[in-house]
Amino acid sequence: MSTLPPEGTDPVVLQGDTSTATRLRRRAAFSSMLGTTIEYYDFILYGTMAAVVFGPLFFPASNTALSTIASFGTLAAGYIARPLGGVIFGHFGDRLGRKSMLMITMIMMGVASAAIGLLPTYHTIGVAAPIVLVLLRIVQGVAVGGEWGGAALMVVEHADAGNRGRWAGIMQLGTPFGFLLSTAAVAVVTQLPEPEFTTWGWRLPFLFSAALLVLGMYVRLRVVESPVFAAADRQEPSTPALQVLRRPRPIILGVAAGVAPFALTALTSSHIIAYATGIGYEVGDVMRCLLAVVFVSIIAIPVCAALSDFFGRRRVMMVGAVGAILYAFPLYALINSHSLWIMTAALMFAQLLQNAMYAPLTPLLSEMFPTHIRYTGVSIAYQTAALIGAGFTPLIASTMLAAFDGSSVPLSVIVAGTAALTLGALVVTAETKGRDLYRDVHPLIGHELLGRGAVAETMSGDRQRLAPSPKER
Repeated sequence: MSTLPPEGTDPVVLQGDTSTATRLRRRAAFSSMLGTTIEYYDFILYGTMAAVVFGPLFFPASNTALSTIASFGTLAAGYIARPLGGVIFGHFGDRLGRKSMLMITMIMMGVASAAIGLLPTYHTIGVAAPIVLVLLRIVQGVAVGGEWGGAALMVVEHADAGNRGRWAGIMQLGTPFGFLLSTAAVAVVTQLPEPEFTTWGWRLPFLFSAALLVLGMYVRLRVVESPVFAAADRQEPSTPALQVLRRPRPIILGVAAGVAPFALTALTSSHIIAYATGIGYEVGDVMRCLLAVVFVSIIAIPVCAALSDFFGRRRVMMVGAVGAILYAFPLYALINSHSLWIMTAALMFAQLLQNAMYAPLTPLLSEMFPTHIRYTGVSIAYQTAALIGAGFTPLIASTMLAAFDGSSVPLSVIVAGTAALTLGALVVTAETKGRDLYRDVHPLIGHELLGRGAVAETMSGDRQRLAPSPKER
C-alpha cells in the first residue's frame, strides 16, 4: 500500500527511493537527447549539403543562383512534411504510447539518410535523381515531425514540475549536438579535393547515419514509457488532431511563439553558407565558424531552459525576441564586414538570442496541452512553426537576394519580423511554468489527486492504489 505524496511534489508513486526516479529521468533525458542528435544530424546534414553540393549534382542549371534556389526548394519539402509527421505520429503516440513511435521515427530517418548517400545523381539517372531525392527528404521530414514531440514528452512527462525546463534543456542539446556532428562531418569531407568530394566524398556523412541508427536503437530500447501517459485514461475514442483543431488558440499561439527561433536558425545555419560564400568567404572558413557558433548553444540551451523554471517560460523567450528585433540589422552589417572573426562573433551573439527563444519552447508547448492530445498538440505546433520559420526561409532569402542585387536588408527584415511575431504571441500567452500535467490523465488524478484516492502508474510499470483521503476513510 502506497501513500499520497506530500502536496507540491510529483504525484507519481515510485517503487523504491528517489534515486529510482532520478535514474529513470536521466535515462529518459539521455535517450531523448541522443535520439534528437541523430535525427537532427540527418536533417541538418541535408540542409548543409543543399547549400554546398546538391545544386549542381541534382539540379544542374546554367544559372548558379537558380540551381541553389531549386536545391533549397527540396529543403523546404522536408519542412512541409514535418507537420504531417506530427499529425500521424502524434495520433498514435497519444493512443498507443510515446516510446513505440520514437522507435519507428528513428528507423525511418536512418534508412532515408543512408539511401540519400547511395542515390545516383542527375548526370547518372536523369530526372529520377531529384524526384527520389525529394521523396527521401519528405521521409526525413515525416520522421523528424514525429520524433520531436515524442522525445520532448518522454522527458517532460518524466520530470518533476519544478524542474521540467532543466530536464528538457538536456533533451534539447540534441539539436546543437546534431548540428555539431553534421557540420563536423561536412567540414571533414570538404577537405577532400573537389573532384573526390563531388563524386563520393559528400556521400560519407549520409552513410554514417547507419552506425548512428544502431546506437540510437540500443539506447532507446532501455527507456520506460512516460508515467503520465501510463496513468492516462484512454478509453474514450478520439482523433487527437481534430480535438486540437477544435480549440485552436494553443496551436496558434504555440506556432507564433516558435517562428522566430526557427527563422533565425535557418538564416544563420543553412542559408549563411550560401550567403557568406557568395560575398567572398571560403566554404571551409564558414564551416569552421559554424562549429564555433554551435558551442554557444551547448552552454546556453541548458542555462536558458533552467532559467525558465525560475523566471517563467515567457520572460526568457521575450528577452530573446526583443534582442533579435534590435540585433537584426547589426547582424548582417557585421557579417558584411568580410572579417571571419567579426562574422563569427556576430553569429555567436545571434545564436545566444536564438537559444533564449528556443530553449523554453519545449516545456512551454508541453504544458499547453492535456495528456490525451499532448503528443499531437506539441508536434503540430512545433513542426508548423518550423515549417513557417525555417522551411521556406532559405528559399525566400535566396530569392530576395537575387531580386535585391545581393542586399542583406531583406534578410534583416525577416529576422526582425519573425521576432516581432513571436514577441506578440508571448505577450498574450499565459505562463505555463509549474502546470500540473496529471490534472487530466484520470478522473481521480490531477488537481483532485491530493484529496482523493486514485490508481497511479509507477515508472516501473506497476499499478498501485494511492492511499485514500481522510474523507474516504
